[in-house]
Amino acid sequence: MTTTVGRGKFTYTEIQNFAKLPEGETFGTVSSLATDSKDNLYVFQRKDPPIVIFDPDGNYIGSWGNAAINLPHGFNIVDDLVYLTDREDSVCLKYTLEGKPLQILGQRGVHSNTGCEKAGELVPRSSGPFNFPTEMYPAPNGDLYVSDGYRNARIHRFSSDGQLIASWGAPGKGGPGQFHLPHSILVDQESLLYVCDRENSRIQIFTGEGEFVTMWTDMTRPNDISEDTEGNFFVAESSVKGSKPRVSIRNRQGGIMAEWECRPAHGLWADSKSNVYLALTGAKSVDKFVRRSGRR
Repeated sequence: MTTTVGRGKFTYTEIQNFAKLPEGETFGTVSSLATDSKDNLYVFQRKDPPIVIFDPDGNYIGSWGNAAINLPHGFNIVDDLVYLTDREDSVCLKYTLEGKPLQILGQRGVHSNTGCEKAGELVPRSSGPFNFPTEMYPAPNGDLYVSDGYRNARIHRFSSDGQLIASWGAPGKGGPGQFHLPHSILVDQESLLYVCDRENSRIQIFTGEGEFVTMWTDMTRPNDISEDTEGNFFVAESSVKGSKPRVSIRNRQGGIMAEWECRPAHGLWADSKSNVYLALTGAKSVDKFVRRSGRR
């Protein structure tokens, strides 16, 4: 049965279990995903090999990364370079599409002192890089931004060669710059930062220098955010009591243009055609939503 979701120019056809592994193979926990300039799909899973690659029709192409990642978490592809985080080892890494390592931020197994003993709880204090970082994303000028969230409450800014420039953020449930699990980060072409402050059910927006701009609050536990080439924002939202997981599509002011219920998704990506992919941790699979109505 074909399921249609969304509305207007953001109408989609759902394809569950889109990515097809070789016969006899199964996914581990699927943490995140992204597409390259050819719309090939790279799936980041908690199992060797951690990176599995598929063509735009979901056919298996290849894989890489055996024994290279302890706990896969965030994953992005920008200008055909891969940016990922190894949460438990507290490192952020940059690779080529073929799996050649280019850069590492942090020291494996060395965690900053935040006083946090249980990942995901509101931390006693913020600290420097890193303590279970969640995602890394490059700015147009080459600077690297990291959301340091599971046992920290900070955003870190690095130069392109890996030198720490600045950090900001404090644990809290209140005003701007307070975080409870900054889970994902995106930098747009205007160098604005969008931070999924998950356990505070909001997205906070900052300048590249860390100055607060605004926040979007009409959401539940945002796990991941992606921007398409038209400047539309796609958010994977988790459920809370009384709600169900959903995808919301938002304009630059955060207004909802379309939304639909989905299977619980930890990661999300919009490709060059504004098709949407969901990384499903519980289902250990990938769902794809194909845009039907045409781009405008």
